[in-house]
Amino acid sequence: MLSRLEKILMPLAEAIGRNKYLMSVRDGFLVSTPLLIAGSIFLVIANFPIPAWTEWLSSVIVNQNTGETLATFLGKPSDATFTIMAVFAVMGIAYSFAKQMGTNPLFGAAVGLMSWFLLMPYLIEGSVTVGETTQAVSLSGLSLGWLGAKGIFVGIICAFASVHIYAWVERKGWVIKMPDGVPPTVVESFSALIPAIAVMTVFFVINLVFGALGTNAFQIIFEFLQTPLLNLGDTLGAMVTAYIFLHFFWFFGVNGGSVVGAVFNPILQTLSLENLEFFRTGVGQGHIICQQFQDLFATFGGAGSTLSLVIAMIMFCKSKRITDLGKLSLVPGIFNINEPIIFGLPIVLNPTMIIPFMLVPTVNIVISYFCMSIGLVPICSGVNIPWTCPLGISGFLATNWLGGVLQIALLVLGVVIYMPFIKIMDKQYLKDEAEAAKKKEEDDFSLDDLSFDDL
Repeated sequence: MLSRLEKILMPLAEAIGRNKYLMSVRDGFLVSTPLLIAGSIFLVIANFPIPAWTEWLSSVIVNQNTGETLATFLGKPSDATFTIMAVFAVMGIAYSFAKQMGTNPLFGAAVGLMSWFLLMPYLIEGSVTVGETTQAVSLSGLSLGWLGAKGIFVGIICAFASVHIYAWVERKGWVIKMPDGVPPTVVESFSALIPAIAVMTVFFVINLVFGALGTNAFQIIFEFLQTPLLNLGDTLGAMVTAYIFLHFFWFFGVNGGSVVGAVFNPILQTLSLENLEFFRTGVGQGHIICQQFQDLFATFGGAGSTLSLVIAMIMFCKSKRITDLGKLSLVPGIFNINEPIIFGLPIVLNPTMIIPFMLVPTVNIVISYFCMSIGLVPICSGVNIPWTCPLGISGFLATNWLGGVLQIALLVLGVVIYMPFIKIMDKQYLKDEAEAAKKKEEDDFSLDDLSFDDL
């Protein structure tokens, strides 16, 4: 049965893991990761969950002319990262996809951004109230909403389409070739001219068509593609299903986070950005399911929430193999690194551990979702907490002290679930160790055991 499943799942996982589109999305989002973490540090400082601290920040006026406070300036790093996060994502995805397509990645990133901005509406519509009169106004400019979470899906489409067109024109040989002796940078610049014009022309026509229809590509994609996908991803069923598949792949030695995350993470990251916007401005709505919910409340210590398993190994097991491995894995597990357990215990292809390995994260997700849905624990604010941040601390920073308490309670519950399963393995390992020790005693040979009286 296991071999049959392995034959089915391994090619599927390999196909997903090597898909150039999914790899480009995954690698493209990584471009913004260090920037978002850096912005999160300032965001945490500006919104640290101590009222006296936030009130003090709001009372310190830095710019006397505008009345801007220290809190306002501490919000600027997040504006320079989270608010325009889609810009970094489009650039990174187009850059990564251009490498996959075998063309110049720098020009791939450039045409990706260009095509995205070409489709973007340059009008901001709103209203102005003077006295009792409210009047609709339209101003020239870029909406920060399209530069952030609302524009990500259009950006992904533009990155793929523009690089495809660019690479196709380039492969056709429709490029300007410069004579020998011209500097390489000049050669590359002129060779990119015709492919870039082709991309611009295609997207100009697309924008013209949407304009003739009285709308724009961003609005259409957001209403008919992005919103339904986000609504689907923001459900308990979607999260549980994704995590079952994620851990099922891990059971066969395939990095389930890479396989499932390539499809699911863009949705979670977009939901996180909407959470951040909601907490900062009150615009939109908050979501229980988001990137931080997955990273901080679904698992502790890595896939399978194996920090609970490590604690159970140390507290309740007696075999030297398991206790030594548990002690070695404790510190990495605190920082959410669990390869020693996955491959050392092992979890991979171990039928004894597959049930708790899939059950514990599922229980974590269901309980966390329930606690947040009834308001017992606040939903995640969208602040990007590093995945290596220990539990308790990460839950406190993402929600408040109740989030840290929930993490610890789930950790203890995970220990209880893992305990009977790891004790089954411990019993077998104790038996193996006893047989090995007995065999060693029988095989030991010493001259002191010899006696001439026995001759």
